[in-house]
Amino acid sequence: MTDARPQGFDTLAIHAGAKPDPATGARNVPIYQTTAYVFRDADHAARLFNLQEVGYIYSRLTNPTVMALAERVAALEGGAGAICCSSGHAAQIMALFPLMAPGRNVVASTRLYGGTIQQFSNTIRKFGWSAKFVDFDDLEALKAAIDGDTRAVFCETIANPGGYITDLDAVSAVCDAAGLPLIVDNTTATPWLCKPIEHGATLVVHSATKYLTGNGTVTGGVVVDSGKFDWSASDKFPSLSQPEPAYHGLNFHAALGAMAFTFHSIAVGLRDLGMTMNPQGAHYTLMGIETLGLRMARHVENAKKVAEWLEADPRVDYVTWPGLKSSPYHDRVARIVPKGAGALFTFAVKGGYEACVRLVDSLALFSHVANLGDTRSLIIHPASTTHRQLDEAAQIRAGAAPNVVRLSIGIEDAADIIADLDQALAKATA
Repeated sequence: MTDARPQGFDTLAIHAGAKPDPATGARNVPIYQTTAYVFRDADHAARLFNLQEVGYIYSRLTNPTVMALAERVAALEGGAGAICCSSGHAAQIMALFPLMAPGRNVVASTRLYGGTIQQFSNTIRKFGWSAKFVDFDDLEALKAAIDGDTRAVFCETIANPGGYITDLDAVSAVCDAAGLPLIVDNTTATPWLCKPIEHGATLVVHSATKYLTGNGTVTGGVVVDSGKFDWSASDKFPSLSQPEPAYHGLNFHAALGAMAFTFHSIAVGLRDLGMTMNPQGAHYTLMGIETLGLRMARHVENAKKVAEWLEADPRVDYVTWPGLKSSPYHDRVARIVPKGAGALFTFAVKGGYEACVRLVDSLALFSHVANLGDTRSLIIHPASTTHRQLDEAAQIRAGAAPNVVRLSIGIEDAADIIADLDQALAKATA
């Protein structure tokens, strides 16, 4: 594309990172199913390894299909660069990897996906890292949790499972004052609903498995770098601001500026951790993103109808969709997600845990799966599945109490979605 003016979201969703294949003229991005790439000569190889020239060395690092996806997501998020990896969980580790060291910590929201709470509570300790969990509505508590060993702040735009919307503007102001990067998981919002970089985020992570792909076929993760953080402003981030012993003493920020994080994540992170996205997975996700704007509009439209119907139903205690006027986070919708409050939320069933189990087992149109963001409507009971590793108090803090089920509203006819919930609720609360 040669038009210099900024392009719209749907145009970028189709064209960013993609151009006709120079060898064949293929219009879709080919699946480059190859492990390695032939160098033109010895000097070309040396320039690639010295990061003096952008190109392809080995598919654990970069691959043309995967790179097209990285460029597309970076364009949609308004970032300087991006790295694709094998899953959303891999993306979270990749985001933290250049920033952390043994003894360092990340301050994280209490309202996170249960798997992320588990990863941050236990798994990252094996690296010598730790996490502090804070209610991000309490900005003073957030400030107090940040100490001399904190290296990042982490939250979700629309929290999974409860649909809580983070006040990204307020949180990013705290991060700026502390000289720390804000990492935002934008999986459930997608860049169609929110671009966290515009609200002060340094890094944006995605589970591409969800709405970006949209069809439940492949797993994947993406880290988008805003390119706006000054890694050399303090001595907190030596992997980026000082000679990096893991890459023959290169000072990534001095040499690469706004692309320092992106290149470090490829040259060191993907090289040594190996959390690589496969090219076929990238291909499926590229195709999914082409319809992201169309799908998200329908997801949000359906979610509104379903949430309003559920809120009026006497068999339901409460609904957490933040687009409802009753939601305590309703005022954040216009600021953070102006196109709508997403399609992921929970509701509490009268009858508690057992009624939730009967509800899940009685549905026909909904799929009972540990996923979200498909074209299909999905349901899960977090307390017995995704959040079962947490005690009840932690489940409640995460919005996954025993009497709660999580819905991911699909793009079917809304009347059919409601009819399925209606008949299942009748059985669950009989």
